[in-house]
Amino acid sequence: MQTSGKYFVIAMLIIGSLSMVACRRDVTVFGIDDLTILPINSEKNKPKTSAQYISVLYTNLFQRAIGPNDMLSAQKAIESIGDKQIAYDILVSKYMNDPTLVLPTNEEMRADPETFVRNTYTRFLIRQPTEAELAWMLNYINSRPNVTPELIYFSFATSNEHFHY
Repeated sequence: MQTSGKYFVIAMLIIGSLSMVACRRDVTVFGIDDLTILPINSEKNKPKTSAQYISVLYTNLFQRAIGPNDMLSAQKAIESIGDKQIAYDILVSKYMNDPTLVLPTNEEMRADPETFVRNTYTRFLIRQPTEAELAWMLNYINSRPNVTPELIYFSFATSNEHFHY
């Protein structure tokens, strides 16, 4: 019995010695600074007022300034609906059905989707898309034959980034 106890102690000493050698801690510092990564629209953190949103939306969709009567009518419509998001969606839908809307044709979008995407980002978000956004949008447009410029414009006009400046 004592012999097996000696072997046990010797085995434990060997395992302990090996583990101390094997678990030696080497620290390598690469000199990489911590960096806070924020979304591309992170600098747009101030919500637009109803008047600002309506004015910018109208200008984006019609390529001209909104008249005072149209502005007053749109503001009253927004204020009369309790849920502002629904009110904005209804307003965008109303504008999208206006015959004076300035909108690229489906053929123009399909002929040069990259230019369409870049122009849409500039028009609505006042910036160029990131490479990831551009790749995603091009894939989305090219893989879905039923997507129209109206749907893309509606999405941009009701996006969270478009509601902020």
